[in-house]
Amino acid sequence: MAKTVQCDIVSAEGEIFSGAVEMIIAHGHLGDLGIAPGHAPLLTDLKPGPIRLVKAGGAEEVFYISGGFLEVQPNVVEVLADTASRAGDIDEAAALEAKQRAEAALSDKGTEFDYTAAATQLAEAAAQLRTIQQLKRQAKR
Repeated sequence: MAKTVQCDIVSAEGEIFSGAVEMIIAHGHLGDLGIAPGHAPLLTDLKPGPIRLVKAGGAEEVFYISGGFLEVQPNVVEVLADTASRAGDIDEAAALEAKQRAEAALSDKGTEFDYTAAATQLAEAAAQLRTIQQLKRQAKR
């Protein structure tokens, strides 16, 4: 029997996942993080992108978060996300359209241009597309 740790993914809308996992892979500001049972306590912020869970038995599940925090305690790992959804629920066409709109806004700077908002929208759309790509790679295995 593989060692597991309790993982909870929570957003403002509510809890999206709670269960035992063998590994959590998340996208932090300094790169990807791999959290396994017995990991040292940690608190870090997360960038928009995929969260991959390897559940007991090796099955994988991918989620998208728009940013947030990851807290590792001895018996539980909590992902506190701004927004979170299952990767399969992301609309790829809508994410592509949002990315194109954000890129157009960044290149067409008018008088009412909000660089921060456009850059944030671009980062979130790109992260959603990365999540979808990761889900597609996982399906090919």
